[in-house]
Amino acid sequence: MRHRSVADLMTPTAVAVQRGTSFKEIARLLDEYGITAVPVVDEENRPVGVVSEADLLRRHTAKDGPSTAEAMMSSPAVTARPSWTAVEAARLMERHRVKRLPVVDADGRLIGVLSRSDLLQLFLRRDRSIQEEIREDVIVRILRLSPSAVHIDVDEGRVTLSGTLERPGLGPILVRLCETVDGVVEVVDRMTYEEGGGTP
Repeated sequence: MRHRSVADLMTPTAVAVQRGTSFKEIARLLDEYGITAVPVVDEENRPVGVVSEADLLRRHTAKDGPSTAEAMMSSPAVTARPSWTAVEAARLMERHRVKRLPVVDADGRLIGVLSRSDLLQLFLRRDRSIQEEIREDVIVRILRLSPSAVHIDVDEGRVTLSGTLERPGLGPILVRLCETVDGVVEVVDRMTYEEGGGTP
């Protein structure tokens, strides 16, 4: 199974600002591009922080100190790599309580931005695509079963498995593998097992 990576989901050619970019210019960029935060980069295009709508509102309310990106940004920037899986990126967002991750290359230079809305694209996969991946990758390639051994019904990302297997031990393995398929929201196990079927 091939999980979609950060590179697959991110927005390339990310909007970014310099340390000295003003409050008004940042606000204009957020409005123009319909985004909630923007990376702050140094002279070599390496992220040094992020300025969000919340940072702008805090500075506007405080009305003290310089209103530049460097003064307002959250630093250091929490970044992701393009080769990461969506799950790795989502866990990093959750751990640091951020909504967007600048994506950097091997040299640490900005190449894109991944937002929570980008990650939600995983759950917009067509049901038929999910069904085909489960049949071809999980049932046939990994478990080496006949493609007709398991009936797979997918509705809005909810997978229902039915059919009869020889080995009861395959059930939990099958469910766990289906749960890792991109776009799967829930797996319902309605499998039955042949009487006297041995364990793996």
